[in-house]
Amino acid sequence: MTTASERIASFAAGFNARPLTEAQRRLAYRAFLDTFSVAVAGRNEEASRVAYRYLIDSVGTGKASVWATGEFMPPESAALFNGISGHVLDYDDVMQPMRGHPSVALLSGLTALAQVAGADGRRFSSAYIAGFEVLAKISKAMAIRHASKGWHPTASLGVLGAATACSVLLGLNEKQICHAIGLAVAQAAGNRQNFGTMSKAFQVGQAGASGVRAALLAQAGYDAPLDALDGKYGYMTLYAEKEDLTPELETLGRAPLDMEAVGLDVKKYPCCYAIHRTLDGVLAMRTEHGLTLDKVDSIEIVTNAMGLEPLTYSDPHTELEAKFSMEYNVAAALLDGSVRLVSFTDEMVNRPAIRAFLPRIKKQEASGAVLPRWAEIKMRLKNGTLLEQRVTSSRGDAQDPLTDDDLIAKTEDCFSFGGVEWPARAFAGRVLNMTERRVDDVLRSLPPCKMKEGHAH
Repeated sequence: MTTASERIASFAAGFNARPLTEAQRRLAYRAFLDTFSVAVAGRNEEASRVAYRYLIDSVGTGKASVWATGEFMPPESAALFNGISGHVLDYDDVMQPMRGHPSVALLSGLTALAQVAGADGRRFSSAYIAGFEVLAKISKAMAIRHASKGWHPTASLGVLGAATACSVLLGLNEKQICHAIGLAVAQAAGNRQNFGTMSKAFQVGQAGASGVRAALLAQAGYDAPLDALDGKYGYMTLYAEKEDLTPELETLGRAPLDMEAVGLDVKKYPCCYAIHRTLDGVLAMRTEHGLTLDKVDSIEIVTNAMGLEPLTYSDPHTELEAKFSMEYNVAAALLDGSVRLVSFTDEMVNRPAIRAFLPRIKKQEASGAVLPRWAEIKMRLKNGTLLEQRVTSSRGDAQDPLTDDDLIAKTEDCFSFGGVEWPARAFAGRVLNMTERRVDDVLRSLPPCKMKEGHAH
């Protein structure tokens, strides 16, 4: 009987030889540009700074870039830091079936290995798309129930995709890829109890580093069980509800690939994706009706089933808690007319006008399907008027993607927020057209910009 790991390995081992279109590869380059940009924006967050101090002794001793500084570390260390800084702002992309953030888990380690291996954009993009394909298939089979148990899929599922992507980049054979997946299962972790603290970003960085470790150990001859996913005490028993992966895995590699069929949702707001449709609606209502916070009496929000599960902070006091607070984001949107990177500081979260309005916001989940996501907003004004809005899609969704110009504008904003003077538009041009370029050359085109003491925001 063929195991789930063997099915994945059979698909992944030959993926480098698969002909991909330039449009398909460009999806991978866009994901890298967005993830890299968000990591630069997150360079001054305390979680990033603490991790940097922890890893500082290894700076300069490796060949993998620290995205946010242009310095170098060994691949595992670079993956850990890049995953932390790339996720700490909660501004990185989302994959709906995963209920998590695929690119930060896939790219933090994959990019490090691509530099060490001297890989070009062609090999790099093939590995990313293969890892995404595996991650999407597993997610569609079990991620909803997995997340409902309290796991953080970005980390606990992301490590499986990361190990696959790293294995493809290294050109591992089927047996080695099976072992890499088993070693990824041995390191799979991450729970939603950590949301609102530095440990959320840590477990995502750890997923990327674990993917590197799994692939390199497998390459060196380390073994693991071939049934690590679907064995009696395997991943699907302990982390899931014993769902059968076979139906999804049988479609691995079939057109259209999930990079196109499922796609990525790229964030416009630097907060939990469960808030985005509500923010779209609130900001549209604010503009249409000329609203300000002092004109609104109360707000009721209803979302799809499980739409509020990650939003554990109704009364946030810190910037990290605020990223998982429907109440804060709605109040900030009404007060400021936008929700941006600068919205998330402890000082902004604790403004008196915000604090006073939080109890006036009520939220609840509807019964029914988890996907697709939607939000209904009822806004009662102080003059008695009731405004209603239903939002079913959001700009930046896979079905309504940001243009290249939109994405580059986000890069420019992220670089500015991170306090670096790198040429964002020129860098974006190199990333988006990197098929014949080495990943290492693209990253080395940015001069080093070391971390500074003190917090920039």
